[in-house]
Amino acid sequence: MSLLVVGLSHRSAPVSVLERATLSADTQFKLLQDTVAAEPAAEAAVLATCNRIELYADVDKFHAGVAELSTLLAQHSGVGLEELTPHLYVHYEDRAVHHLFSVACGLDSMVVGEGQILGQIKDALATAQELHTAGRLLNDLFQQALRVGKRAHSETGIDRAGQSLVTFGLEQLSGGAPVDVWAKGKRALVIGAGSMSSLAAATLARAGVAEIVIANRTPDRAQRLAQILNENEGGASDVAARAVPMDAVPVELTRADVAVSCTGATGLVLTAESVTAAVAGRTGQAVQGVGSARTAPDAAFARTASDPAVDDAPLAPTSVGSEDGCPLDVSTVQGTAGFSVLGEAAVAGMAAAELEQHAAWVDKGDAAARAPRAAGLLDPEADTEAIAALAAAVAVVGRVPERRRPEPVAEAPRRAPVLALLDLAMPRDIDAAVHRLLGVRLVDIESLAEASADAPMAADVDQVRRIVADEVAAFSAAQRAAHITPTVVALRTMAADLVANEIARLDGRLPDLDDKQRGEITQTVRRVVDKLLHAPTVRVKQLAAEPGGAGYADALRTLFDLDPETVASVSRAENNTENAKNRGRA
Repeated sequence: MSLLVVGLSHRSAPVSVLERATLSADTQFKLLQDTVAAEPAAEAAVLATCNRIELYADVDKFHAGVAELSTLLAQHSGVGLEELTPHLYVHYEDRAVHHLFSVACGLDSMVVGEGQILGQIKDALATAQELHTAGRLLNDLFQQALRVGKRAHSETGIDRAGQSLVTFGLEQLSGGAPVDVWAKGKRALVIGAGSMSSLAAATLARAGVAEIVIANRTPDRAQRLAQILNENEGGASDVAARAVPMDAVPVELTRADVAVSCTGATGLVLTAESVTAAVAGRTGQAVQGVGSARTAPDAAFARTASDPAVDDAPLAPTSVGSEDGCPLDVSTVQGTAGFSVLGEAAVAGMAAAELEQHAAWVDKGDAAARAPRAAGLLDPEADTEAIAALAAAVAVVGRVPERRRPEPVAEAPRRAPVLALLDLAMPRDIDAAVHRLLGVRLVDIESLAEASADAPMAADVDQVRRIVADEVAAFSAAQRAAHITPTVVALRTMAADLVANEIARLDGRLPDLDDKQRGEITQTVRRVVDKLLHAPTVRVKQLAAEPGGAGYADALRTLFDLDPETVASVSRAENNTENAKNRGRA
């Protein structure tokens, strides 16, 4: 049997695929049960987070295992196999071990070094143990992954290479300012009461927000989280936490400065319309956004003397229409019917042939004269005269003037957003269209992935990689040694049976032996057998632990003519004992 992992993550698939391929708790249970029921797999575990889905299995055939695990992922995720396949990755044996250890250390996370993944690995193992789908291999693998992750965080500064997804998201919202400075005194709304939402609430409390409101579909969990925040954070800060039902979210959103959402909902929790209404309710004015028109000045962006972010300086002038430095003799053309200096600026630098084709001149006549043009009723004769006049003016200058580009028009400054939204859910809780709403700043999984793509790698990351490499080698050696253990046990069992049979024959031939004599003979024969087997069995375990040592178990079975079923029964007995221990720990 060999370890195989098939999965997809933020590194292999776009967010649009990941959010459709998420697995609910019930779906994960069914996926595990179907995996161990399939022919190639004997054990299975699922690691499902907001940015990865990975199916681990102990399989006896590589190609059949890949095909079966890929099909099962497609069936249970709801994404078609043809669409899912290009985004899947496969790791086998030592590469699969290396992958999980890297994941446990945070090297494969969206934010390098984040420690939340350790809790998610622990949950994945507990689920597999609960359903009895984790045998000796996966129990050893996941428990060792947890130890490797803890070692990486304790022995290196990997935490400095990145932060938790919550902290990184808040840093994106703060726009480069320290989170504790940005969050000081703000009112926060946290939607959801799971592990990620709880972490977000605790992080906001430590950052110094004045109030945290918890909204959850299960009121008891929201109340419990609010109580924990009040008890744990009350002495260190002035934060006040309270719980509200989900139907109170629209009202609370009008009061909040920052909102974090991470629920298990399959649909949107906050639509663009609900966020628009919340901002409008906060400012008292209509908000220009998705599918809406500005009907009144937005109070959120009104120019006020108290708003230092708004600069009332006049906009920079533009050179379009200016007479300064004009290459044409303006006096020769200023009175020409149908010609304007604005028209000259638009066509300066064009050849004569281009001028004849250009008919978009600015008319200097009165409003009545411009009306036919505005209505699309052009006067060909007037246009011809204007073109001829401008061509003649260029001829007088003696050269085609250089084309001049207008200076950029300064943009009006915008006020900072009045509502900051952090969406940590997969699939997303907040409509992506909120990105286009004025007065709102949205950071979601997709934008976090883009922001963290070019994050610098600290020297600690290289140290963690060395730890992972060493631990993979040690784990693989231990597994190879353990792989031969049932064969060694079967060999010693066979030897013990031979000793027992020979002593029984001796009793038949020498019935006059007393108990002391019989005991001495029995002990002598056993010592001889043990000494003969000791060196070969110790050496074969050492050889089996080395790379390429898997064949020693087969050689041992062949040399001593061991019954394969006896070896298999020993292996099953060891697995049952190990599973019982793991269930006790769980």
